[in-house]
Amino acid sequence: MIDHKSIIREISDITASLIRLGLIDQQNYPSCIETGKNQFQIGPSDGKDLSVVLKNVDYADIYNVLDQDKNFILKMLDGALVQFMYRYEDSVITYHRLAFFPSPFLEHFQNEPEIYETDEIYADIIARNILPVPIRFDYDPVNHKEIDHPQAHLTLGQFKNCRIPVCSPITPSVFMLFILRSFYNTAFRKFFGDLTFPVNLFEETITVAEKKLLHVAISA
Repeated sequence: MIDHKSIIREISDITASLIRLGLIDQQNYPSCIETGKNQFQIGPSDGKDLSVVLKNVDYADIYNVLDQDKNFILKMLDGALVQFMYRYEDSVITYHRLAFFPSPFLEHFQNEPEIYETDEIYADIIARNILPVPIRFDYDPVNHKEIDHPQAHLTLGQFKNCRIPVCSPITPSVFMLFILRSFYNTAFRKFFGDLTFPVNLFEETITVAEKKLLHVAISA
């Protein structure tokens, strides 16, 4: 069983590994707050209210508030913010929010590509045609509505009703490997052998009907 202590260890292992490889600019180690009897919330130790993410404001403003409030666990070298937030009750996961907010301010890298093009860490962000798009993996069984609101789902951008079914809740390691492989592929291929992430999987929560849709799946 993947309990809340396992989640904290995973996030700590991820952070230590990325610091060792020089892939992150800042880190904000997670806190674990007991919100009730046998109820725990894991998230950024300095993080504040996340309501700004839901407001109808420019993405750059959302990013700036999250950055200024240190509402992230990891800040990548290019400025992208990575969030991990989990809730548990009696060792059972009840909610998670895993988000990637790429920096909307990449002009510095793109205006001087010759400085960064030989550095694996920046190789995937110096093209001018890159459009920063936030992504979020949510697990929210309380609000489950088959097909319309899968228990576990992926949201692309800030589209209110974008909920692509996901087979199960996602562990921090699975999420971080997805981010590295997808958005920092050059660095990922160079350092893959040095990434010491434990890969654990939650049990499936997707329904039969949701499996008939285009969805995200992962298996051991």
